[in-house]
Amino acid sequence: MAPGEPARQESHGDAGPAGQLSLGEVTSNSGRISAARRVLPQQRALPFSRSRLVGLDEALTVATRTTGLHFSIYLGDLGEDTRGYAERLHAAIGSRAPEAVLVAVSPEQRVVEIVTGTESGRRLADRGCKLAVMSMVASFKEGDLAGGLMSGLRMLADQAGSKPR
Repeated sequence: MAPGEPARQESHGDAGPAGQLSLGEVTSNSGRISAARRVLPQQRALPFSRSRLVGLDEALTVATRTTGLHFSIYLGDLGEDTRGYAERLHAAIGSRAPEAVLVAVSPEQRVVEIVTGTESGRRLADRGCKLAVMSMVASFKEGDLAGGLMSGLRMLADQAGSKPR
């Protein structure tokens, strides 16, 4: 056996051309070779790299600080009633919901919902929200999910203006 080559164990039965089995293999009494293999659970790929997550966090922080509104993003399935689910997510924000802006995106469903509270809705016109959605969708079509979200957040923050004093 050469250095670095995996150890092989011999079996009592006929194990093939060289009579050797790989680690985790055994020849049964019937002559069948059984093998044990370690199978690791498949890791779900995250939708964003670490640097893109940092960029999104920064965009959320800047939008929140400059406007005084509470911006948040939801990325995932929105169910059959996408608007209703997004509104329930927005309500779950709790006491900050009146000043909150939720950008809910379901890439698999190809849906973007923007939900505003009573206060944030006064500062964000429907037309401006639609423009932000159009901008995000254009980036999403190019495969840039994080870039589209960051661009949409900037547009919404610009439209909302700086926080009232």
